[in-house]
Amino acid sequence: MRAWQITRLAEPREALDLRDVEIPVRGAGELRVRVLAAAVNFPDVLMCRGIYQVRPDLPFTLGLELCGEVIEACPTDDRFSVGDRVMGMAKAPSGSFADEAIMLSTSAFAVPPELTTEEAAGFTVAYQTAWTALHRRAGIRRGETLLVTAAAGGVGSAAVQLGRAAGARVIAVVGGQAKVTAAEALGAHVVIDRHTDDVVERIKEATGGGGVDVVVDPVGGAAYAWATKCIAFEGRIVVVGFAGGDIQEARLNHALIKNYSILGLHWGMYTTAAPAVVREATRSLEELVRVEGLRPLVGDAMPFLDTPRAVQHLADGGTVGRIVIRGS
Repeated sequence: MRAWQITRLAEPREALDLRDVEIPVRGAGELRVRVLAAAVNFPDVLMCRGIYQVRPDLPFTLGLELCGEVIEACPTDDRFSVGDRVMGMAKAPSGSFADEAIMLSTSAFAVPPELTTEEAAGFTVAYQTAWTALHRRAGIRRGETLLVTAAAGGVGSAAVQLGRAAGARVIAVVGGQAKVTAAEALGAHVVIDRHTDDVVERIKEATGGGGVDVVVDPVGGAAYAWATKCIAFEGRIVVVGFAGGDIQEARLNHALIKNYSILGLHWGMYTTAAPAVVREATRSLEELVRVEGLRPLVGDAMPFLDTPRAVQHLADGGTVGRIVIRGS
């Protein structure tokens, strides 16, 4: 079968090669699936560069997330049968940027019938991360104000939608007019363009000087600095990632003086350390899909042969919503 593998550490356009590899073998507690579509996540970019916390030996097949069709079911899990559509994470080193992949049965989810294949491919990581950030880590409450940095990206766009669903007032920070339009369409109450606006002043103006109660920050660097300047008394900053490339140092004396919390979130740990949280999030998200019409923002769906270009596009920072690679 075909698979896009990292053969050298470099920018995605140079790191990825299309290779013929052996069909992956299903192990105990696993599913073998035909990849219908795969979403691009920022860790894919970092893995190409060799700076992600997980560093498999080269070469390995890239791709964290997918929507697939079950080819071989797991005999010990009667939730899935051959032909079912499933979504979730590929089991490394069997990445999702390939014709077929392996998934842990316990980490696979049935695709809600309301979601298209492309939407399902980009649903799990972004929405599970955003839900866990808001409800598990920050404990967001109705009537609070939520600030989302990179609000037109994958996790950010999910956080905007889930913040609204939780009854929060949502302030979205984005970069560029296309992303302003996207954030407005997602339902953000206030949208700030970091290219043209003074972010801190606009947030203070939008909150009457009181600041925001919860921050979901997948960017780091300057975005984290804005958050600390605008956080309210007993506010919570959830650090989700560092897509901006800079890891901001936390000033603990500042957190003490302003009385706010800094909360880290690595969603992948919940799949093994606290699977009950993942199940709770899944039930809540399925309800929102069915009743509230929750849908991922898919900015682009690209052919399988354009995989390096798709990953590079995310690396270059010009994306709106999820980039999805269609299966072959």
